[in-house]
Amino acid sequence: MTTRVMLVSPAAGEAQREVRFDDDGPLGAAGVRRARAMAGSWPAAARIVVAPSVRCRRTAEELGLPAEPASEPGPPGWAMGRWRGRTLAEVSEEEQEAVSAWLSDPGFTGHGGESLHALCERAGDWLGELAATSGRVLAVVEVETVRAAVVAALRLPPEVFWRLDVPPLAVTELSSRGGRWNLGLGSAR
Repeated sequence: MTTRVMLVSPAAGEAQREVRFDDDGPLGAAGVRRARAMAGSWPAAARIVVAPSVRCRRTAEELGLPAEPASEPGPPGWAMGRWRGRTLAEVSEEEQEAVSAWLSDPGFTGHGGESLHALCERAGDWLGELAATSGRVLAVVEVETVRAAVVAALRLPPEVFWRLDVPPLAVTELSSRGGRWNLGLGSAR
């Protein structure tokens, strides 16, 4: 039994441009245009999964993917506690040591949210649920979920998360057979 999961990162919004901890803001006009240009270019999928954020739901809509209830709810993004909605520059200025710890300690929860370790574990559990059935899954999920899913699937150390770049509307393909995940690089759609 093979499960193929195509992880699609959302189109760009203001939070990415401003390097802001997710505040569930809307897509930017350029992000909407790019997503619309990609509409209809997706292979058929047995399941469509869309994370609950405004950005992911709007991206799925602009990509021409079925809206709820036709799609399944996907995992939420990284819970950033009191940092949510603030820019990295603001937080770094006020909490330099905490930001340093966040970037170096996968267990850090000093912001009152979820640790990197917990995020990767949650993404791995979600992939395990998806792998329980065969077929292709198309999932529009937050960038941090894509990164955490790759870390979890390949059983990489959590610190690798920081070395993975995922641009807006990127497609990352993972396939599972017999409980082992593979990462498809440069997959053609």
